[in-house]
Amino acid sequence: MDGITWEEPFCGEGASCFRLGTDATGNAYVAIAGAEDAALTDSREALRRMILDIKAGKADHLL
Repeated sequence: MDGITWEEPFCGEGASCFRLGTDATGNAYVAIAGAEDAALTDSREALRRMILDIKAGKADHLL
């Protein structure tokens, strides 16, 4: 996937690392580090909303 600016990986315990990326056309990407060619894609607004919801505790039940 060309044209994506990837952030440094966010890693938990072990080898579970995720990467977030964006492109110039307003898309956002979430991928497992090392598998960026199979990223999930949505809008930057969708990524923004997901991050805000996670910060607000809406995914705490998954922990």
